[in-house]
Amino acid sequence: MKKILVASSALVAVAFAGQASASEPIKLSVGGYMEQWAGFSDEDTTATSGRPNAFQSDTEVHFKGSTTLDNGIEVGAVIELEGETSGDQVDEQYLYINGGFGQFKLGKDDSAADDMGITAPAVGPVGVNDGDMDQWTSAYLIDTVRSSGDQNRATYYTPVFGGFRAGVSFADDSNRNGATEIGGTSTYNNINGSGDNVVSGGLEYNQDFGAVALGLSAVGENSGDGSWYGLGTNVGFGNFTVGGSYGHTEDDYGLNSRNTDLDAFDIGVSYAMDAAAVSLTYGYEDFGTGDISAVDLGLRYALGAGVSWRSSVFWFDQENDTTADNDGYGVVTGLRLDF
Repeated sequence: MKKILVASSALVAVAFAGQASASEPIKLSVGGYMEQWAGFSDEDTTATSGRPNAFQSDTEVHFKGSTTLDNGIEVGAVIELEGETSGDQVDEQYLYINGGFGQFKLGKDDSAADDMGITAPAVGPVGVNDGDMDQWTSAYLIDTVRSSGDQNRATYYTPVFGGFRAGVSFADDSNRNGATEIGGTSTYNNINGSGDNVVSGGLEYNQDFGAVALGLSAVGENSGDGSWYGLGTNVGFGNFTVGGSYGHTEDDYGLNSRNTDLDAFDIGVSYAMDAAAVSLTYGYEDFGTGDISAVDLGLRYALGAGVSWRSSVFWFDQENDTTADNDGYGVVTGLRLDF
């Protein structure tokens, strides 16, 4: 296997040799976003009650640059720097190669399954599916696209054929760049012989049929002796978008810290008109020792170029078999700046 990898690397080096001399040097541009939120939440449980916090923020600075070689192949780099964090300062960092063959990415990045998964439309800052509800309450976080996070991995995406595109990713079991699993405990540690390789893939279809836009996705990932998989769809017509998703996680999936089967789904609708958009989304998950239902009403209004005001009103009801039940609600509002 090592001989094959060395030979492949040599062929790639030969293919690129002599092609970059006339191309422009890579110059990084700066972009990113800043989100600042203020909110109120209330929940009823014996563990906690009242408002966990009043403010939340999220900021990232992105550095991007690329060059096009004489043979028409684009080579670029992406570095995403966290504005505030108690862990890894770099969120994602990878290089990419684009051409008629598709796209190849190498570095610390999301998996193909995570990147290609479609979920119900939601425009507010909280959401019900892998959103920020657990930042405002102690509610369990619903998730139909179970992510392995930003790991050192190799990813390949095919070109688009008739609206179809496929992708596949592979991450080894090393513990580089602060890789962590769901629940916060690292399982990528080849030094002591533990951890599992992570293989993920996805197939998506996006096509417009006159006034109707259709998006479909089938994604999945394997880690350890188990897998997760999911389906999603969005249908747009006029100013409306309707969609939903379903995800199943097996109990022996390597990143499933609950060690029980997980089933989740969401469904929602959004309406956009001029600078404003509103969405209503419902989510549900059975997490083995209980279940949770959640609703989010979201609002987004573009105040100007790169500036949007966003708000969410949310509610949840969580039933627990082994601990106290919990239910609550909240209101969050604030600004997102894209630069």
